[in-house]
Amino acid sequence: MLDLEKLTVKVREIALSAGAFLRKERASFQKELVEKKHAHDYVSYVDKESERQLVKELHELLPEAGFIAEEGSANYHDEEYCWVIDPLDGTTNFIHNNAPYCVSIALRNREEIIIGVVYEICRDELYWTYKGSKSYLNGKEIHVSDVNELSEAFIALGFPYDHDTYKPLAEYIIHTLYGNIGGLRLQGAAAAELCYVAAGRFEARIEGLLGPWDIAAGSLILMNAGGKVTDYSGNPDFYDGKEVLASNGLLHERMLDILLKKR
Repeated sequence: MLDLEKLTVKVREIALSAGAFLRKERASFQKELVEKKHAHDYVSYVDKESERQLVKELHELLPEAGFIAEEGSANYHDEEYCWVIDPLDGTTNFIHNNAPYCVSIALRNREEIIIGVVYEICRDELYWTYKGSKSYLNGKEIHVSDVNELSEAFIALGFPYDHDTYKPLAEYIIHTLYGNIGGLRLQGAAAAELCYVAAGRFEARIEGLLGPWDIAAGSLILMNAGGKVTDYSGNPDFYDGKEVLASNGLLHERMLDILLKKR
């Protein structure tokens, strides 16, 4: 059986190392080398090299585990354990030298996520948890907010790259929430923003059409901090990233009611 506490310590070290690489590369970043994956969806040589380093170090740490990685440098073949990694979440922010952007590392078995580590580089914030643990930010325990009034809620939105598919729902969400809650923000890094909900900075975050690497680590950190994560129908099987409602738990049902009215 894995010693999750000791393993998480090693994963934290690997995340910090990856963050140091990204910070160094940002200082001399060559924007002309950015590649376009899809419309408005970019990848850089930095994403690819960060992923290569993460795969190498995580494989050495747990050789029997497979990988689900955003840039596809490693594969999952139904191994008992699987690393789910985003080497640079918030690539567009990184390209434009805008916060936040982060490294996200999760470990899951065939049933659930068991380790989550997110390093938000711009604020030098390391979030972590593991199955059965509390969630932590730079060594201090964190917990979701106790806001239970929608009128006071500070909510983060994410707009996926597939605007044709998602735009009707995005417009509905903005129309419904704008002016009726405490505030809306669009920050562009799902993994970091899930951690912000865990730390009580937001009451909720809504986004669809994500990848599993965007949400795996942050969702466990949020849930172990007292929050809740589901799809837009309230089902707990959100791990494919197609629909992700994350909240402090207190406002979850009211947010679901809003989303279900668009169904």
